[in-house]
Amino acid sequence: MKNIKVAIVHEWFVDYSGSERVVEQLLHIFPNASLFAVIDFLPENLRHHLLHKKTTTTFIQKLPFARKHYRKYLALMPLAIEQLDVSAFDLVISSSHAVAKGVLTHAGQVHVCYCHSPIRYAWDLYHQYLKETGLNKGVRGFFAKSILHYIRMWDYTTAHRVDYFIANSAYIGRRVRKVYSREAAVIYPPVDVESFTTIAEKEAFYLTASRLVPYKKIDLIVETFAHLPDKQLIVIGDGPDFKKIQAKATSNVRLMGYQSFEILKDYLQRARAFIFAAEEDFGILPVEAQACGTPVIAFGKGGACETVLNGKTGILYPTQDIVSLTDAIAKFELQAAAFNKDEIRENAERFSKENFKNDVIAFLESIKELQA
Repeated sequence: MKNIKVAIVHEWFVDYSGSERVVEQLLHIFPNASLFAVIDFLPENLRHHLLHKKTTTTFIQKLPFARKHYRKYLALMPLAIEQLDVSAFDLVISSSHAVAKGVLTHAGQVHVCYCHSPIRYAWDLYHQYLKETGLNKGVRGFFAKSILHYIRMWDYTTAHRVDYFIANSAYIGRRVRKVYSREAAVIYPPVDVESFTTIAEKEAFYLTASRLVPYKKIDLIVETFAHLPDKQLIVIGDGPDFKKIQAKATSNVRLMGYQSFEILKDYLQRARAFIFAAEEDFGILPVEAQACGTPVIAFGKGGACETVLNGKTGILYPTQDIVSLTDAIAKFELQAAAFNKDEIRENAERFSKENFKNDVIAFLESIKELQA
């Protein structure tokens, strides 16, 4: 594979989070790869994650208010992604959770899609998305439903443009099979476990950290601790639900808003346990917590089932409600002394950047079309 020309296609570059970490490591595997995306507004101080590469973008880059309101151009994104010309490349790798996998390729190319998820708001979060945005009725709702119906048809059709799927978890692999009727290999995304270390003693507080949006269920965690006045909760993160969650916070709950990586790491290291209530495709923060030797109390569905070893590196609870989470915290309290920080750290190391790169290289080397 040394002499092949590689294109990496991503949805959009606006910040540096889980999917961008995947692109970053793909660029370390293929430093000469060309980069494509619908838009690229990544701040200059984050561009080193993309090796300071110039991104080929689409016409949406130049549309009004695209920098902040790019999601409102969703209906145009299928057209936009198909305008990207990657015909000169031998291998096309799409990093896709929306439209990237729809890029057009020809029979002489290999297209590998690293799938973070089928389009959430068009498939499994469809009804939740319409309800939360107030688009479940009325004229605006009719147009929203029509657009999402079109997106679903396009999304299913373009799945057959992909030669090989990689899913970021077995959970997403099942969704790829359900939505696209395609099989996917599983390669977990890269987590920077090397940047985290364990410390000798934990403190008494519990920690959660996340962008404060509805599906993260931070309000559920805060409401649960309102019933546990003898236990302290620290919440790190900002987002549209901040004031709503703040209104529910009792005196034993402290909302810190957005914090730097160094402060987040410090709290992850010192926390008695990390609380996680979302149904995530993978979930990087629970792995980062474990890299600090910190046990995780997580909702037992989605990626957490694959990253948290129940009873060994944390506690999994069955339902997203106060009773279930309260029971899980009580169970953890009884077992807290038995959790071993070194074993927890060792589990996190399964998801290192080095393992990700080795797994991707091994997968690509197994593709017969690339062996010539």
